[in-house]
Amino acid sequence: MPRFPLNEQDHALVTDAVTAAEAGTDGEIVTIVTQRSDEYRDTGLVWGAMAMLLVVALAAAMPWAIDTKIALVTGGWGEAPGMAMRFVALLLIEAIVFGLVLLAFRRSRLRMFLTPSHVRARRVRGRAIRYFKVGAEKRTAARVGVLLYLSLDERLAEIVADQAIHAKVPPERWGDAMTALVDEVRAGRPAQGMAAAVAAIGVIVAEHFPKTEDDRNELPDRLIEL
Repeated sequence: MPRFPLNEQDHALVTDAVTAAEAGTDGEIVTIVTQRSDEYRDTGLVWGAMAMLLVVALAAAMPWAIDTKIALVTGGWGEAPGMAMRFVALLLIEAIVFGLVLLAFRRSRLRMFLTPSHVRARRVRGRAIRYFKVGAEKRTAARVGVLLYLSLDERLAEIVADQAIHAKVPPERWGDAMTALVDEVRAGRPAQGMAAAVAAIGVIVAEHFPKTEDDRNELPDRLIEL
């Protein structure tokens, strides 16, 4: 698992990579790294609801099981349980199962593991877009900002580009940058991965927006940890 927060050398490595990449282009590169993009607390609710439905399904398939549970409480004394008592027992069992599932899902690693990959990817993408809108979109005169966003626990990254870059660079062009980043993150070297991705982004952006004399540094070069 990549270490977090990153140390001073990691920050310097990424910052230097951004400075070097921007030396050949008018584009502005913003780098953000975070431990995770979401707590995925709704995952526990979904699994809890599924467990409750499973209890209902089992009760329908084995109706005698409810009577058995009632007998454990009453000791088998009294009349046979009626529908009302069976219904109350079923509700209690569902509540207990739901509570146990939520208790288990207090562990963030379990929530992460049992959250579908497409949900994790969508949350990371959504968080990257929100950060881009706040920190990079329309923050440069020529609309040439690019955000490189890395979420460590998900081991996912996103590249979000401003209007002018997006119009000229198709999404698939960022493939090499993403590959370089993800490979290093999986090896436990997130800073090296971000530096390599920044270098690749700089090359791509420089093709369309080479350095001009009136260019100025409009966005911070430093790595931002959230």
